[in-house]
Amino acid sequence: MILKMQKVYVVAKKADKEKLLNCLRDLGLVHITPVEPSGGNPDPEIEAQLGILERAYQILSAIEPEGDVPDISPMQAAHEVLEIQKQEVEAKNLLGHLHRQAEHLAIWGEVRLEQFEKLKSGGIDVRFFSVPGDKLADIEAECLEVVGHLPNKRLMVGIVNRTGEVRVPEDSIELPPPKEDLPSVREQAEKIDAQLKADIGRLASLALLRDKVHSEFIDYQNQEMFSIAMDSGYEQGELFAIQGWIPAEKEDSLRSGIKGSGLDVALEYIEPTEDETPPTLIQYPKWTSPIKGLFEILGTVPGYREIDVSSFFMIAIPLFAAMLIGDAGYGLIFTIVPILFYRKLKRIAGSAKVNLIIVVGITTFLWGIISGNYFGLTPGTFINLGGKWASFGGTLAAIAPLWDSNPEKVQVLLVKLSFLIGCLHLTLAHFRLAMAILPDIKALAEIGWCIFLWPMLGVIWGLFFGPDSLPVSTNTIIYGLIAGLLLVILFTAPSKNPFKMIGIGIASSILPVLNTFSDTISYIRLMAVGLATYYIASAFNTLGASVAPQATWLAAAPIIILGHLLNMGLAVIAIFAHGVRLNMLEFSNSAGIQWLGHQFNAFRKIKEN
Repeated sequence: MILKMQKVYVVAKKADKEKLLNCLRDLGLVHITPVEPSGGNPDPEIEAQLGILERAYQILSAIEPEGDVPDISPMQAAHEVLEIQKQEVEAKNLLGHLHRQAEHLAIWGEVRLEQFEKLKSGGIDVRFFSVPGDKLADIEAECLEVVGHLPNKRLMVGIVNRTGEVRVPEDSIELPPPKEDLPSVREQAEKIDAQLKADIGRLASLALLRDKVHSEFIDYQNQEMFSIAMDSGYEQGELFAIQGWIPAEKEDSLRSGIKGSGLDVALEYIEPTEDETPPTLIQYPKWTSPIKGLFEILGTVPGYREIDVSSFFMIAIPLFAAMLIGDAGYGLIFTIVPILFYRKLKRIAGSAKVNLIIVVGITTFLWGIISGNYFGLTPGTFINLGGKWASFGGTLAAIAPLWDSNPEKVQVLLVKLSFLIGCLHLTLAHFRLAMAILPDIKALAEIGWCIFLWPMLGVIWGLFFGPDSLPVSTNTIIYGLIAGLLLVILFTAPSKNPFKMIGIGIASSILPVLNTFSDTISYIRLMAVGLATYYIASAFNTLGASVAPQATWLAAAPIIILGHLLNMGLAVIAIFAHGVRLNMLEFSNSAGIQWLGHQFNAFRKIKEN
């Protein structure tokens, strides 16, 4: 249920503005909005420090704490963490450059530059050439040494001739001595590597301050929100005013709370006008609270004047996810893993998201049982093995009404079920919208769509499965289409002018009529993706089974396990690509929801989890 909002104005003495804001923050009832359009800005310094703390906490969260606790403040720790990270990036870049440089210098071996200088000061000038390997004998010099091999069958040759006269082949290339030597480069790399290891140890020590950094982050968040609230107010003379939104049912709580603080203020409540867009606050029934996790992931909020469809989503999303995954084994994993790691996952993602995963897991597990699919294995898989396995397969088949030994029958059954679910889903959307706009006579147009959808399903049914498969006569379908369409045409835009009413009704119903056909058919994806998930799982099982005789099951097991993990990942993507889409687009469009709202966010102190 979307709670009714009231606009509230609070005026106090300018001298009491901080006390007023502290009172409002403690009460946590008002969604503050700026009085001036340019207001509501955070303090830049606080915002900068908040960013530093947030980034430092993210870095420290991935590090295992170790060593002694540093005797520094959380803010100093945060600055040091970011400085170490910056230096680490620069050091790794330099280390990469040194490694590449060492590869180029490898041909010179362990010779140091000072050795060249000593030779030169002793009157020995060593020169180096790149010479074709087959022309080595053509070199005329007092002393010659092959230093190394170069690409294209060339050799690197060191030559000493105290007379200064050296004869080399014409296609030889003189190589200047290196500007740096390999030992020096290696020593520099070792120093950088040692510093990186020291930095890793320091970060492990700083990770011991992670909780304090997080506490500091929360404190700065509260400071930021306070600065935004302060900037949202309006000062004139000796008065300070603040405005915002409050649930209508909380008006008395706000009044008594301010009175209890001893503040002398003026309060005024005003109904929102049509051109105003109050924030949306949904009061979730306990059984629908997990679906809040999905809305948080998507960042979607219905408009204040739209309808709450959380209960519909709470039923449809797990069901659609179960059909798209379609595997009892996967469902068991999606159930057990979040239960085992509930506390940790709750701290990271919030209880609503974790509970939603568990609900999806349980629903998928049950759907997998009735469809007879366990990690890509069906009752038929066990029946074909014979013996006791056949008896086990028979038991699985007995509790799987949606499974059949003939895959074509299963496919047809799932297509029919998908169309029925789709038609019911869209009908509920129009019916919910009709209930929301009653007693407006336009509700009859939505009832018309509810009627129209079912004979349209009959049309689709006949196209897919043939006219003989229809449970009703063709005339019944035609009359149903006409009856539903008449209600839509007559009551979409009621008017005393019948020509205007019918004209607008016909013009505005052409596209929706086509949409009812395409939207209903689009639910076939529930069957298609679900079967694809099964066939991918089955393919990996077959691949693993074929590898096992050639190698061992130890070689086959990774193929099967990785294949199923990949398939589970694809199934999760399918939930958002198909299951969520059917609710956010097809259903929401039919229910008149555009998701244009913004979340009610009461001004309150943030507390650590």
